This record gives sequence, C-alpha cells and structure tokens, in this order.
Amino acid sequence: MTEQPGCTLPITGMTCASCAGRIERILAKIPQVASASVNLASERAHIETWGIPDTALLIQAITRAGYQARLLEQQPAAMAKRARQRQEQLRLIAALVLALPLVLPMLASLAGLHWMLPAWLQCLLATPVQFLRGARLYRSAWLAVRARSGNMDLLVALGTSASYGLSLYLWARAPADTQPHLYFEASAVVIALVMLGKYLENRAKYQTGAAIRALEALRPAVATRLINGQEQQIPVSLLQLNDLLVVRPGEQFPCDGQITEGESQANEALITGESLPVAKQPGDPVTGGALNGEGRLIIRVSALGNETVLARIIRLVEEAQNAKAPIQKLVDRVSQVFVPGVLLVALVTLTSWLALGASLETALINAVSVLVIACPCALGLATPAAIMAGTGVAARHGILIRDAEALEQAHQVTCVAFDKTGTLTSGQPEIVHLQAVDGQIRELLRLAGALQQGSEHPLARAVLTACQQQGISSLPALQHSQILPGRGIAGQLESRTLLLGSQRLLEEQQLASPELEKQALDWEAEGRTLSWLLETGPRPHILGLIAFGDQIRPGAAEAITRLHARGIRTHLITGDNSGSARQVAEALQIDEVHARVLPADKAAIISQLHRQGAVVAMVGDGINDAPALAAASVGIAMGSGTDVAMQAASVTLMRNDPLLVPAALAISRRTWQKIRQNLFWAFIYNLVGLPLAACGLLNPVIAGAAMALSSVSVVSNALLLNRWKPD
Repeated sequence: MTEQPGCTLPITGMTCASCAGRIERILAKIPQVASASVNLASERAHIETWGIPDTALLIQAITRAGYQARLLEQQPAAMAKRARQRQEQLRLIAALVLALPLVLPMLASLAGLHWMLPAWLQCLLATPVQFLRGARLYRSAWLAVRARSGNMDLLVALGTSASYGLSLYLWARAPADTQPHLYFEASAVVIALVMLGKYLENRAKYQTGAAIRALEALRPAVATRLINGQEQQIPVSLLQLNDLLVVRPGEQFPCDGQITEGESQANEALITGESLPVAKQPGDPVTGGALNGEGRLIIRVSALGNETVLARIIRLVEEAQNAKAPIQKLVDRVSQVFVPGVLLVALVTLTSWLALGASLETALINAVSVLVIACPCALGLATPAAIMAGTGVAARHGILIRDAEALEQAHQVTCVAFDKTGTLTSGQPEIVHLQAVDGQIRELLRLAGALQQGSEHPLARAVLTACQQQGISSLPALQHSQILPGRGIAGQLESRTLLLGSQRLLEEQQLASPELEKQALDWEAEGRTLSWLLETGPRPHILGLIAFGDQIRPGAAEAITRLHARGIRTHLITGDNSGSARQVAEALQIDEVHARVLPADKAAIISQLHRQGAVVAMVGDGINDAPALAAASVGIAMGSGTDVAMQAASVTLMRNDPLLVPAALAISRRTWQKIRQNLFWAFIYNLVGLPLAACGLLNPVIAGAAMALSSVSVVSNALLLNRWKPD
C-alpha cells in the first residue's frame, strides 16, 4: 500500500470554517496539489501532491491569502508559545477593562438604575478597543474581501463598525445640552467578547491535542550507549541500528529494541493502554517511550526515528485528527454560503425595518445584531473538535483510529467477524499430538522443523520450539520453499520434496490413510488444528500428522457477550478445520462459523455479508487477514499482528485484548454522538438566533455574548469525551 506524497503545514490566522474552506480552495488551484484538507480544530493543512511537495510554493500561496503557514519543524518553541499566549492574555484583559465601564449602565438598568457615561468618555473607551484591539478583525476582513470570500471576522468588523459609526453620527447630530443614546458599548463589548470567546476556544482546542503532546513527551532526548564496556551519553538522534544501550531503573527506553541482558518490567500504559507493568527478559522486545521498572537492562536498537512504534502511533493519531469525516462535507458546503447568506439576511433586516417605518437607528442596530450573532465558527469546530478528542482518548486506552471515516462507520456496525488464531486465541499454539506412519516421531518432527525454518507463522514457531525441546538442533538445509496460501508450505530438502499443511492440501494431493484420517477426526473433535506432512515425487505418500492446541485469549468470551448485548452478530472466519473452529465458537457463543476458508475467500464472505445489508467489522492479525480487513466497513488489526494487517486496517488495537473490540465500537459511537450534538446545536443556534436578531429581540451585546459562547460550548462538549473509559 503506497502513500501519496505530501506534507502537513501548521496554519495560524483562521477564525472559522470559511477560512478553512478558503485555504482548501486556494491550495486546490495549485497544479502540484492532488488534494488538500484543512482542519480548523488542529489548525493544520494536510496536503497530498503529485511528486515531492514544493513547500515554499504552498506556504507562499497560503500567506498571500492572509494566513501564516510554516513547516512542522519550524513551529515556535514552548517558551515562544507561552510568551505569545501571555501577550494575548494582556490584550484581552485590556479590552475587557476598557469595555466593562461601557456595559455597566446597561447592567445597572436591570436593577432600575438609569445613568449613562458622558459621550466623550464612551468614545474614549471604545476607540482603542475598536481600532487597536480590533485591528486583527479588520486585517482578516480585508483579506477576505480582497479574495472575494467571507469569514466571521468580516461579519464582526461590519457589525461593530456600524455600531461605532452610528454612535458618532448620533453624537454629532444631538443638541449640545442633551445626552443621546449611543452604541459605543455594542462595538467595544462585542469585540471584547469575541476576543474572550476566541481565547477560551483556543484553550479548549489546546486540550483536544493533549493525547499527541503526551505521546511526544515520551521521547527521551538522550540515551546511554555501551561501547567496549564503557557507557556514553549521546543524543538519541545519533543512535544507529544494533547499538547497545543501557537503560537504568526508572528510565524511559530511548527507542525500540530487544533485550540482550537483564530482567525487569516495562510500564507501557501511555503506548498500549495496559495499566499493569509487563515482565521483560532477554529476547523480549521493548518499545521506545515505555518506562523501565526496577532492573538494569541492556538492549539492542532495532528501530529508530520514524520507524519506531511510538513514532507510528503519533503519526496515526495525527492523521486521524487531521482527517475529515464524510459528514464534514455537508458542513463545508454550508460554510461556503454561510457568510454571504448572513450578509443578505442583515441587508434584508435593515431594509425591512426601514420599510416598516422604523428609524435608521433601530434598523441598523437590528442588522448589526444579525451580523454579530451569526457564527460559522461553531459549525466549523463541531466535527473536528469531537474527532480530535475521540481519537485522542481512544489512543490513551490503546485504540488507534486511523481516519475519521472509520469513526463514522464504526458506530453503525451490525456484525463483527473474527479471525481465530492470534485474535480470539493466544496465537501461541503448541504441539499436543504427533503420529508418524512409520512410527518415527522424532524424524517426523525433524522434517517438519526443517520445512518451517525462518517462518514466523505461529504453527511454525510451535514446531521449532518442539524441536528444541526434543534436542533436535541440527536441521537439514532447506534448498527451496514455497508458501501455499491457506494450505501450507512446500520445500525441497535432502533430495526430497515435502509438503506440510492442512486437510485441503491432503485432498489436493489425493492421498489417503484410513487410520490417520480416523485419528484426525478424533483430534479435530478435540478442537485441534491439524497439519499433514506429505512427500511427493515418484511415489507420493503421507509421512505423518501433527495436532496443535491453542488457548482462548482471556477476555474473548466477555468481548463476545458485550457485542451481543449491543445487538451485534458475531462470525468466526478461519482457515482451520471445522472441529477446531466449532469448539472455539461454542466456547465463546459465536453466532456463525466459517471454517477452512482461504485468505481470498475471507474477503468474499465479508462482501457477502455486506450484500445482506450488514455493516461489517473484521478483526484479524495476519497477512492472510489483510484482504478481509480491507474489504470490511471497519478493519480492526490486533497489535501483535503483521504490518500488512495493520496497514489494511482502519483501527489498530495496541494490545492483544479482545475486549478492545467492543471498546473501539463504543468510543466511535460516543464520538459520533458528540459530532451530532455539536452539529445540532451549531445549526439550531444559528437557525434560532438569526431570526430573533432580525426581529429586534436581541441587542448586539447579547448577540455577541451568544456568538462567543456557541464556539466555546461546542469545543467544551467535545472535551467531555476525555472522561470516557472502556467498560
């Protein structure tokens, strides 16, 4: 599976969904760009290109549109970010301090006290808020107008400028000895509220990215390398493959590796979601970022940089958080016409009130309320904020969701299909029965072990382990071998052509042994997985039969029970014999069993379930599961699985716990609920607020407060997902 070349650019200066859509349209016009997706919540543009991306050209196009873009590695340091946040706080405080005296008379009137500040003092307080604190609004609005587009800043700039201008007009035409009613408080307070809302919104958005920052914080900066018995502190960036590293108690593993010396425990909670430390000994793999326990370990580096497990997790979470759910396309279409539509409603409001005989003052203030209360920002944040929060909390519990489409599909799942070996069972089978035609059990094991040399298949590991236990250390050289998908393996050794595989392989060779076949039926009834050893050539014949046993994973039965409780049907799809499949299915109470299925036929079964109207999730871990994982509505790969399986799946479980399957469906359902809630309130807010403002039932100050609150409430609602935990 190849990936389209491209890049991700952080962008600042966006205020609403219209900004994100505008940047997407600008990037789409560049010939090199294949596709562009801008996420308002994460403030990033993910751009796929034809060939190596010209980042300078992309940044230049975004800058010309009035926004700031930079490379990921050029993002400001933490101290610079804090300084900028402090500066924003001071600007906000200044705006609120200047606006508060203007709103006090309005608040006092609610208590029956009627007084007003002198006009000159109102103007003195409002002017710096309007033109200094509001300068950013004017810049953004002008850039939008110049690009023949619109955004939230344009609406606020027009509304507050109208209030400020009307106040100057009323003040200028009022008799010298009178105190006219002015609207300086509307312009200043609305700008201050917009700034407050944006500040709170940014703080809330910052929390949606907590999962990524927690993962990035796991990367140590230095490592202790062992050279000729001497320890040397060096930056992690200078490490090389196969370096030997010392990891002391309480230190983080600087990269992925394999233990060569020592015993300890590893706390992998932030990586896999496993709360208990995992015992580690020589030969065991360790994951960079995990925390070493009480023992001193020496590890050999096996992966660095972007190839480590932690780097891949961060990359997957970032991709999911930057992706757009299919429902976002509807929001994007609405956002494109939202600002022009609001401007039209404001114009209709102004002309309608004038036509009804209202004063210019009343008509203009009602039109200003329409401009101020409209909030495309809430629409733009509704979906991405929920996706960022949902994928982040899922990652903390060991569930990696690759894209937003998987979230949208997973909540509709009506059927879950499981592979057996390595998914519902431990994937660590062992030989429980051996029978050779000539009675030479040791020779049967020696030949089977020779065929399985170099294989990572669970059954192959069981054969090789049995060879070691029997003291069979010298296996004959394998001269040629060939994988027979779904059936077994063929190979040449010692001038003999041997086959090792399933009942299907036996039938293809048209061989039979009544005595062994009777024994096979008995072992199959016990739930054993069978492998036949055959020899072809001038006189094809059966050499023997091997029976494997595998333990059902802890939690598998409870996972099936939870799926059934949600009305989800379960299927077992396996290449194993029907006896083994049936025993596992009966023990776990799985609804339907499909045994002796070839890899290609697994995908066909998934397609058949789709035709029957089911929304199918497939759970597997092997290369042979990849076609079915890709064919399913939602592919779920076990963390112990192959890279091919994880690449084909849209969800990866970072630990081998079947209970994470219903948990993955549960968090997708909760996230989808938040998306629907956010979109409902964003749409309802505008559908209710705009008519109320047009009818004169909201003054600009109340409209501004409601507008600021809408964006904050949408992001805050999404952040409630952080409380989610698997059952």
